[in-house]
Amino acid sequence: MIHRRTIYSFLVVLFILCSTVSSGCLREFEEQEAHMGIRDIEIASESVKSTYAWFNVTTYVENWGADSDDNATVMLKVFNQQTGLLELKQEADIGPIKSDETKTVSQTIHLPKSGSYRISATIINDGEMGYDLWMTLSGLENLPTDQQETGIQIEGIDFIAREASSNGIVIENDIYLKNEGVETTEDYRILVKAREMDARLIADKEWTSSGEIQPEDTIIRSVNLTVPDNYNYVVEVSIWDGNTVVQTGEDYVQLNPEKVIDRDQMVQNKNVDTADFVVEDDFDWAYDDYAEETAAEESPGFTAIFTATSLITALYIIRRRAQ
Repeated sequence: MIHRRTIYSFLVVLFILCSTVSSGCLREFEEQEAHMGIRDIEIASESVKSTYAWFNVTTYVENWGADSDDNATVMLKVFNQQTGLLELKQEADIGPIKSDETKTVSQTIHLPKSGSYRISATIINDGEMGYDLWMTLSGLENLPTDQQETGIQIEGIDFIAREASSNGIVIENDIYLKNEGVETTEDYRILVKAREMDARLIADKEWTSSGEIQPEDTIIRSVNLTVPDNYNYVVEVSIWDGNTVVQTGEDYVQLNPEKVIDRDQMVQNKNVDTADFVVEDDFDWAYDDYAEETAAEESPGFTAIFTATSLITALYIIRRRAQ
């Protein structure tokens, strides 16, 4: 007759063997699965307009498990950092990815230039959310507008004396604008300034708008500036797309014909009455600095801990039964 202690010992050994075999099978099953993670995210600007900007987001996906089919995707989510609201969500297929291979997934997003954003990339595999990585994007309002996209060019400036009085002389500045692009231009703001040549003081400045210009068309925008007489001026024209200068030009108006305007020649000193150039400046500029940060987390498994606990428990039972 088999002793009871022998039966208990046999059952304990059988339990240990089953636990070890099942643990090995679980490990083998896990090794046959694809394990994908995100190594890095890169963001590059593609196109910058006055109010919106387009970005290319490249996600680096790596697979340290078995070969994967094409049922996994990368989901991008863009959150407004000021409000916390979701601004944009989209997905792109990863496609087949072999073991130990790194693959890039590129997506294009467009965002308003005002505000800062948190961009999150998450791997979706068989409908389940997996590894994710995020980064922040800010300071978009400081991005220069694509000059080649504006199409607008300053072809020249004509000057006409319209009125003379004790306060000065009114100069009409006819600005010739041409659209050399392939699309109709936006309605840009135009700043026109008259700067005295010697003292470099601003005598007058005015804002106007370009209006929409059809491709290959040339239009004239007229701005009147009132300046003190008997001085020479450089008229500066700058075209603004939002808060960005996209085009500049200048020309000269000479109200003191005895002096020749030439930047390469030394000129004699002349008395400048600065009271003629006292104007109020209504410019108010503000700049904000932002910081950029990234973070990522991983979680370990528990297969090794489960096996060790089972072995210690079995040894303890054998020892108690042997006593």
